[in-house]
Amino acid sequence: MKLGIILETKEHEKAWNAFRFAVASKKKGHEVKLFLMGEAVECEGRTHWMYNVDEQLKAFVEVGGEILACGTCLKSRQLDGTEACPISTMNDCVELVEWADKMVTF
Repeated sequence: MKLGIILETKEHEKAWNAFRFAVASKKKGHEVKLFLMGEAVECEGRTHWMYNVDEQLKAFVEVGGEILACGTCLKSRQLDGTEACPISTMNDCVELVEWADKMVTF
C-alpha cells in the first residue's frame, strides 16, 4: 500500500510517533512518503531525552522513506532544504495525496 503522511508539528512526542509510524510502515513493506508542513520543517536535528525525533527521522530515511519539506514553510523560518528533507512545493504535497492509497496526518 502507498501511505502518505503529513506532519504539521515539531512537538517532540507527536513528531517522534509520526516518524515511528513511518518506519514501522516501511518495515511492513509499504511505500511511504512524508510531507513536513508548518513547524514540522524544523524536525531535522530535533532531540529530546525521551522522544528523539532526529533519530527516528534518520531511521525513516535509512529504510528508504521519502521526506518532502514545504519550501514556503522553510523560507519563512530562514531555513534551507537538506538532503534528507529537500525543498518541495504545495504541488508536491498535492501529488503525494494523489499518489497515496491512504493519508495520515499528525
